[in-house]
Amino acid sequence: MTALEALRPEDLTDAIEECFARGWTDGLPVVPPIPSLVRRFLDQTDRKPSEVIWSMRQVRRGCTVEAAAINAAMAGCRPEYFPVVLAALEAVVDEGWPGNGGWQSTTGGGPLLIVNGPVRQELGFNSRGNILGPGFRPNATVGRAIRLIIMNAYGIRPHDLDQAAHGMPGKYSLCIAENEEESPWEPLHVELGHDAAVSVVSAVHTRSTEHIHNSIAEDIRAVLNDIAATASRTGAMTTNRSLARRIVVVIGLEHARKLAAAGFGKRDVKEYLAEHSEHLAGELRRNGRGGALDPAMADEATVRLIASPDDVVVVVAGAGNAGLTTVLQTLGFPPKTPGTAVVAR
Repeated sequence: MTALEALRPEDLTDAIEECFARGWTDGLPVVPPIPSLVRRFLDQTDRKPSEVIWSMRQVRRGCTVEAAAINAAMAGCRPEYFPVVLAALEAVVDEGWPGNGGWQSTTGGGPLLIVNGPVRQELGFNSRGNILGPGFRPNATVGRAIRLIIMNAYGIRPHDLDQAAHGMPGKYSLCIAENEEESPWEPLHVELGHDAAVSVVSAVHTRSTEHIHNSIAEDIRAVLNDIAATASRTGAMTTNRSLARRIVVVIGLEHARKLAAAGFGKRDVKEYLAEHSEHLAGELRRNGRGGALDPAMADEATVRLIASPDDVVVVVAGAGNAGLTTVLQTLGFPPKTPGTAVVAR
C-alpha cells in the first residue's frame, strides 16, 4: 500500500482546504507543505534555512530559504527544481523592480522568468510549442512558486498591498526556457556574459503578452515592421511623462529562421525595432500621450518610443509551425533589464 492509499480522501481535501483557510494560495489549490516534503527541498541547497534571501524595505518583510522552500512545495515543484526557484527570486530582485514598487503597481504586472543553460533539459523545461501556455510542470510550478513567495513571504496580495487595477494571467506563472538548440543566434545568457554551460535565470517585470501572427509577408522586413508597430503601440506607455519603454520579444522559430536567412543577427533585430518605433508627435497628442513632448514640437515631427537597441530583450522560443512572435510590454525602466542569477546546483 502506498502512502497515498493509506490516507483517507478527506485527509487530502481537508489539508488543501486548510491552506485556503490560512490564505496561502493564489486562488488555486496548493500542495500541503508537510515538514518532510519541505526538508527534501532544503536538501537541494547548501544555504541555511534561516538565511534571508532578500528583505523588502517598504513592507518590512523578507523571505528566508525555508520560506522559499515551503512556497515551492506548495506550488507543486519537485524538490530538484528548488535551485532554479532560488535563482529566479534572486533574478527578480536583481532587476530592481521589487524594491521600487513593481510588485505593488496599479499596472498589475509580474515577472517573466527566462531559463537558459543545461538545467533546461536536465529538468524538462519547455522551450518549444505552447511556450506561454500550460502543460509543463517545471515552467508552471517554478513561475507559480515566485508568485506564492510574493504573496506569502512578502504579504503582497490582491485588494491589500497588491494594487493592480486589472492584473494579468501571467501573475499566476510566467516561466519559459529559450530554445537554444534551434535558435540561429546566441542564447540570452551568453549575450549577457555567461558561459553557455552555465544555467541562468533571467527576469523581466512584464505587463502583457501581445501576439504577432504573420506568415504571409514575403519580405521579412514587413514582419519586423509588424512587430515594431506592436512593440511601440501608444497604449503600452506607462505614464504621460515618459515616452520610452523596454520590451521583450519572444521570436518564434519560423520568424527567427527567416530573419537569420536574410542576414539579420540578434543585434540587427534590436536596432531595427528601435529605429522603427517612431510615432508622429501629433498622433501622440491625439492619443493623450503628449505630456512628455516639447510644446514647441511640430505635429509632423517623429518621436522614437524605443530609445535604444539595448531596450529590446530578444529570446527565441516556441515551435516552428507558425509565423508567430510575441511582444511582452514591461513596466518601464528599473535599474537593469533583465535581472539575472546563476542556478547553483
